[in-house]
This record gives sequence, C-alpha cells and structure tokens, in this order.
Amino acid sequence: MTLIVCGLGEVAGVIATRRPSHMMSLLDPSGMITTPLGIRHDQHLRLGVNDISIPTEGLVPPDDATVLKILEFSRSWDERAPMLVHCWAGISRSTAAAFVIACDRSPAADERAMALAMRQASRHASPNRKIVALADDILGRSGRMVDALDAMGDYDFIGAGAPFDFPARH
Repeated sequence: MTLIVCGLGEVAGVIATRRPSHMMSLLDPSGMITTPLGIRHDQHLRLGVNDISIPTEGLVPPDDATVLKILEFSRSWDERAPMLVHCWAGISRSTAAAFVIACDRSPAADERAMALAMRQASRHASPNRKIVALADDILGRSGRMVDALDAMGDYDFIGAGAPFDFPARH
C-alpha cells in the first residue's frame, strides 16, 4: 500500500511523476478542484470539508459521513498504483485521511506504531483530530487512534507540507 500525501500545490507534479490511480481531495467546499488530467473522474473523491475540529459558523466540519466516504472510496482501491491524498497544505486533513486508510487496511496493526511511522515520514504531519476521532469510533478502535496522535508529538509548521509516502516506501 502506498499513499502519497501532499498539498494542493504539489498535486500536478505528483500525478506526472508517480502516476497514482486514485486521488482524494479534502478541500474547503468553495475551493474544490476539478479532476486533474491523469486521474479518472470515478477514481477521484472530492470531499468539501474545512480543517476544523469544532463547529464554526460558515464552515463545514468533518462528520461521520466524511469518514464513511473516505473508507468506502479507499476500500475500492486495489493498491496496484499509489493513491494520492491531498488537502490545501498537506498537513492536517490529508494526513488524517491517510492515517484512517492505513488503520482500516491494517486492523491488527498497532495504531501508535503507525502514527510514529507517519511522524518519521513527515515532520509536518498533524492529522486533523476530529477526522481521526470519528474514524476511531467507526472502526471500533476504542480511542487508540486518537491516543496515537499524542505519541506523534509536536509537528514542524512549515506553511505547506512536502509530499511524502505513507507508509514510507522502502
């Protein structure tokens, strides 16, 4: 399984060089993109959601439906080619979605070890806690996914993240 996580600014370059089969966009609903060249329309999940953890007037928070769409879409992916998961900066919504997908695909894996692997792959990763908490409940992980985020420690804010693979390629 290879998930490529990045910000919006790196999407075209990642598609050109890595040729993912599937793409997930988690963006502000008003800034949603069309399906880029190189990705089939039916293999592009577009989720209009803001990077917030509590309801805020005028913004769209992640909810159960958001997480269920992430899970449904990722379960349709055959892993023959990478999946590109992006948000605006490649720091919060996309890293949360990648973590959720990895946990779903590896139900027996240790959530803390997966979170630490994400930290090793990216110093800027800071998964959206609301998305992870919702997935934790849906997947029956008894709080372990949320607790795993704490093990990641602080992140290095750099304005926008650099693309990274998760789990890391060897």
